[in-house]
Amino acid sequence: MTHNLRAETVMIEGHGAQRIEAYLALPTDVVRCGSIVVIHHMPGYDEATKEMTRKFAANGFAALMPNLYHREAPGAEPDDAAAVARANGGVPDERLVGDVAGAMAYLKSLPISNGKVASVGYCSGGRQSLLAGCRLDLNAVIDCYGAFTVIDSPEGSALRASAVVEEVGNLSGALLGLFGADDQYPSPEQNDVLASALRAAGKDFLFRTYEGAGHAFFNVDRPSFRPDAASEGWREIFTFLNEVVA
Repeated sequence: MTHNLRAETVMIEGHGAQRIEAYLALPTDVVRCGSIVVIHHMPGYDEATKEMTRKFAANGFAALMPNLYHREAPGAEPDDAAAVARANGGVPDERLVGDVAGAMAYLKSLPISNGKVASVGYCSGGRQSLLAGCRLDLNAVIDCYGAFTVIDSPEGSALRASAVVEEVGNLSGALLGLFGADDQYPSPEQNDVLASALRAAGKDFLFRTYEGAGHAFFNVDRPSFRPDAASEGWREIFTFLNEVVA
């Protein structure tokens, strides 16, 4: 069913007890529900990712997207804030984990929370979702085409990121990974390396790879959007969330 929802901008306590902006979407016709932290892609805290956040609420989950670039460019347009973040090499891992922890705490404090929280991330956010799942007590993790999970970002990349694969032994919850067969960051071969590491660590995971899709196939605002892959991906996401956090 499609739920009634309310969406608004809120302030939360992020890393280092700093106040940062976040986008909250809640189903208004439920008594208790699971929650999800939405980690935006490198282009930033934009309308496309806010739409995704509302989609989680419409499907019965409390969803909160922290603005990871709030410190660099408070109140800036998403493209401008993203440009500042790129110039700095992206968001430091420690700060990201602190911001996700703050978002988790906010979600768990809501009267409708059932105490279970997942994370989901897209592009750079996919890697960050996996990283958060390795360092925080999340009930579930969704990685949508997260680059640089098994290799470091190349020299000259706008994103300075190191591989997360060595940390997967600490993964706290089940993992769903959604990827495009035509993507190079991550490539299918890189995803195979990640799967092997998860298998060796005895972790519960499911990977889906969509033919004819490349990077950012969920993003309705970009030429990379692939409706069939995105539609199937959303079905996988909600099946997964209903199993592990609902």
